[in-house]
Amino acid sequence: MLRYILKRLLIMVITLWIIVTLTFVLMVSIPGSPFNSDQTSNETVQENLERHYNLDKPYHIQYLLYLKSIATLEFGPSIKQPNQTVNDLLGRSFPISFELGMVTIIVAVISGILLGIIAALRHNGIVDYLAMGVAVLGISIPNFILATLLIQQLAVNAEWFPVATWSSPAHMVLPVLALATGPMAIIARLTRSTMLEVLTQDYIKMARAKGLNPWKIIFKHALRNALMPVVTIMGTLLAGILTGTFVIEQIFAIPGMGKYFVESINHRDYPVIMGTTVFYSSFLIIMLFLVDIAYGILDPRIKVNKKEGE
Repeated sequence: MLRYILKRLLIMVITLWIIVTLTFVLMVSIPGSPFNSDQTSNETVQENLERHYNLDKPYHIQYLLYLKSIATLEFGPSIKQPNQTVNDLLGRSFPISFELGMVTIIVAVISGILLGIIAALRHNGIVDYLAMGVAVLGISIPNFILATLLIQQLAVNAEWFPVATWSSPAHMVLPVLALATGPMAIIARLTRSTMLEVLTQDYIKMARAKGLNPWKIIFKHALRNALMPVVTIMGTLLAGILTGTFVIEQIFAIPGMGKYFVESINHRDYPVIMGTTVFYSSFLIIMLFLVDIAYGILDPRIKVNKKEGE
């Protein structure tokens, strides 16, 4: 296990380096300067600003300076908000994005698993058809379209929930619904199919023959094996949820990382772009690593030592 973890850590570092390098290349490939003529009509002022932010240096020097800032976790001041450092912006926005993402994941996993179990236990019944119908709709409708529909119907027409900002639990409901519906539908369909397969296994039939409590059979014996495919796709779903928060944050005017990231791209705020990319990528890579570890814990048959492969 230790060797596996060390190998994964090395892969994580290489992956992050590739992301940083590609982001830097794309960033410097865009023609022009963040100090456009509307903001800095004086050419001398523009040159001084570029010198202050090291934008007058050759690209390879800028790249090395970016790597140094990443190694020291000091991304410097924002270009468009010079009184704010990138670290301050991340410290203020990340807790909001993290809260939105984690609540969405919890809602999607719990509701998806329960919906899948109910559909499997009521196989070919009306409950099964209704559950899978909801799942199909959840997969078919993109989250940004669902967000618009939720705002129109539940916030504007019904006036049940507030629309913008992030100041109370009521503000969480619509964004979480918009983000969680798609992953919930995928988890529900996968849980249903694997649960149907597990319930036909011999050890489940033996447990029933012994007279064990039906709920104990489902949640202790069947569910654990049925969740393995769900855990397998959790990395992909996690990435989709966390990247989806950027769009949803813009739609609901949530002051999270997505807001600053989109603004930094529009304004070509290089330090914020690099800082947000590095921070977000690091967090996502770590979460995917934890999903892999959880997969091995849930299934003791999976080994990561030298003899049985990695």
